[in-house]
Amino acid sequence: MRMLMADQGVEWKEEIVTHDTWQKGDLKRDAAFGQIPKFQDGNLTLYQSNAILGYLARNHGLYGKNPLEATLIDMVNDGVDDLRGKYQRLIYQNYENGKDDYIKALATELGHFERLLASNKEGQGFMVGDEISFVDYNLLDLLRIHLVLAPDCLSGCPLLSAYIKRLSSRPKIEAFLCSAAHKNRPINGNGKQ
Repeated sequence: MRMLMADQGVEWKEEIVTHDTWQKGDLKRDAAFGQIPKFQDGNLTLYQSNAILGYLARNHGLYGKNPLEATLIDMVNDGVDDLRGKYQRLIYQNYENGKDDYIKALATELGHFERLLASNKEGQGFMVGDEISFVDYNLLDLLRIHLVLAPDCLSGCPLLSAYIKRLSSRPKIEAFLCSAAHKNRPINGNGKQ
């Protein structure tokens, strides 16, 4: 969400919820599904990362040029969510015992995205279509996180490696990634990487 908003020139105010604040229960009780992130735009309040991404995508022309592209974007985003879920289970439930097996399986997991990228403009552009979409931001975030976990995880994925460099060098994304707000934010709430 942050990279999307930064790249699209959307200004936002972020409120960090500390563990202590969350444990008080007021925010959790008010959240639609008892979890954050929470996004507000005027009178609209949204929860759930994909709902927020979809809202931002629709408002900024980042959901493909037609229904076919939108459907393909959804498909790729579901794959991103599947891998993010596996990553979160590792980080929060099985880090010590599962890290080695998770990293071994990454070649297969990332290979799916490498093949999908290759199928669109021979991997020289975006995941779907001719223009950046919300799934590109979501995948970029997840790939960057995995490079912290396993720095060599993209060694067999030259197109994804180039994709990360290409997207990360977009001027507004690059500025965001270099900002203190980004650099000082922990990757995971439990400190594991």
